[in-house]
Formats: sequence, structure tokens, C-alpha cells
Amino acid sequence: MNTTAPHPFPEDVIDHLAGIDAGSALDRVRRHRPEARAQAQLSFAALFTPAEPVAGAVSRRERLAVAAFTAGLHGEPRSAGYYARLLAAEDAELAAAVACEVVRGRAHSLQAGSGPHGPYGRYPAGPLSREDQAGPRHGVDPAHAGLLGPRLAAALAHAHLLAYHPRDAGSTDLQVLQQAGWSETDIVILSQLAAFLSFQIRVVAGLRVLGARPAATATSAHSLQHQP
Repeated sequence: MNTTAPHPFPEDVIDHLAGIDAGSALDRVRRHRPEARAQAQLSFAALFTPAEPVAGAVSRRERLAVAAFTAGLHGEPRSAGYYARLLAAEDAELAAAVACEVVRGRAHSLQAGSGPHGPYGRYPAGPLSREDQAGPRHGVDPAHAGLLGPRLAAALAHAHLLAYHPRDAGSTDLQVLQQAGWSETDIVILSQLAAFLSFQIRVVAGLRVLGARPAATATSAHSLQHQP
């Protein structure tokens, strides 16, 4: 395990991941919504550098492992690479195992043949039932079980569930986490991590697409600046 000092975080992680330079058109777009921008960074800080007293018993190592796995599942390269590097700085061996689990998790989420590849799950009986889609759930490779331990193994399986089977999550899945040593508070933190990363990664992906289209970005910035 790497015992070096914690990796310093950027002043604004979304700006960092989206490659936004100060004074750019995208910077002006984001600065037009300062409260939303500030709250996104505060949410990141609360999850990865929580202030004392820290609720629950979710360690920094566990938080980064779940983040690296979740970001990897979503497949946005800048975000996936960022959280993988943070985890590697904390525990290189664990980072390698999580990287393998990401590959397995993404592969398990592909249905044989053509067609959509998730999200999977079943709706309550009704009009939406036609969108039901069966799909595999993730279980960690036995080769990594010893390194991950029961808590992280259960957490990664649950993160995969939230990413690919969100409408299938239920009380039984929470019981599995509890049996692996996750308290109710810890489970809330785990769910907050998954939800925040899903939000952050989608914002980053959208901003990067917008940034690749300078004319559209300039138009967006101009429109925002002239709103009443």
C-alpha cells in the first residue's frame, strides 16, 4: 500500500476534468451559475475530504476504490483516468485490481448479439414493461476477493447495480451490504458516491462535447450573459 500524503485536489474538479481554462467561453458559461458550480465542488469535497467528525466508517481507500470503479464503468476517459490515478496514489495494488474489475464489469454489461446494453431491469407490470431488459450482475473475480475484502467486494457489486440495474435495486441488495459490514450510514455514503459521480461524469462529458464545438460554446456563453 502507498503511504504517501493524500493527493491534492483541484480547486474545481469539473473544470479540471473538462479541461476548462480560466477566461474561456466554457468558463464564462459555468461562472454564470456560480451557486451550482460551488455546490458541485462542495459535494465533491464532502465525499472525498469530509470534515471532522466524519459520519460512518467509509475510509478514503474505499471511497476512491468505489469512485475509480464507478467512473470506469461510465467510460468517460478523463474522469476514469483521474479517479484511477487517485486510487493508485493511495494503493497501487488495489488500483490494479479495480482496473481489472472495471474491464470485467463493462464486459458483463454487454448482452450477446445486437441491441441495447443497459440499463437493465424490470419495471412494475404496466406500459413500461415492454422496456424490461435482463442483464448480468457483477461479482468480483475470486482472484481479487482477498485484496478487496468483503466490504469492497460488496460495494463494487452494488456500484455496478446502481450503474446498470438502477431499477432493480431493492431491500435484499441493502441486506447484502449490511452482511458485508456496511452500516446504514455507510450505505448512504456509498449511494451518494455513486449518484454524485454519475452527475459529475455526465457534466464533464457534456462540457467536453460543447468545448469541442467552439461556435456552439460561444453562442451558449453569449446567450447566458444576456439573460435577464
